[in-house]
Amino acid sequence: MSEIVLLANFLVSAVMTGVIWFVQWVHYPLLATVPVDRAVETAVEHQRRTGQVLALPMATEGVTTLWLLVSRPDAVSLVLPWVGAVLLAVALGSTVFLSVPLHTKMASNPTAEVGRRLVATNWPRTIAWTARAVVCAAMLMQVVRA
Repeated sequence: MSEIVLLANFLVSAVMTGVIWFVQWVHYPLLATVPVDRAVETAVEHQRRTGQVLALPMATEGVTTLWLLVSRPDAVSLVLPWVGAVLLAVALGSTVFLSVPLHTKMASNPTAEVGRRLVATNWPRTIAWTARAVVCAAMLMQVVRA
């Protein structure tokens, strides 16, 4: 069962990595160019649609990460699930403490500066999810090679 959880963890981490790079490279830079008179509507719609797309992958990632801390496959080194969990905490912490407040500002008092800050403060999430995908792939490879 732990191997299935590991595979699910890798898959949702890969999904989140792809999404965060799309957000970093395409979506947030475009949000920063939305005219102020359309920014509130755009920010609200962004939050609604993003929540619909990412609720299940993020929940699955959280549950499978916790599962692997408690019951990792025998072939997986002890440290890797913990490294993955720390990276997830960085990504989610950045989301809660940096991105969500900036999205709230975009939905209430939008400015071009808030848009630029969204791009700049998204880098910790982008790096954390990318590194996490590498860690998840390494864990998966340990199981495949065993």
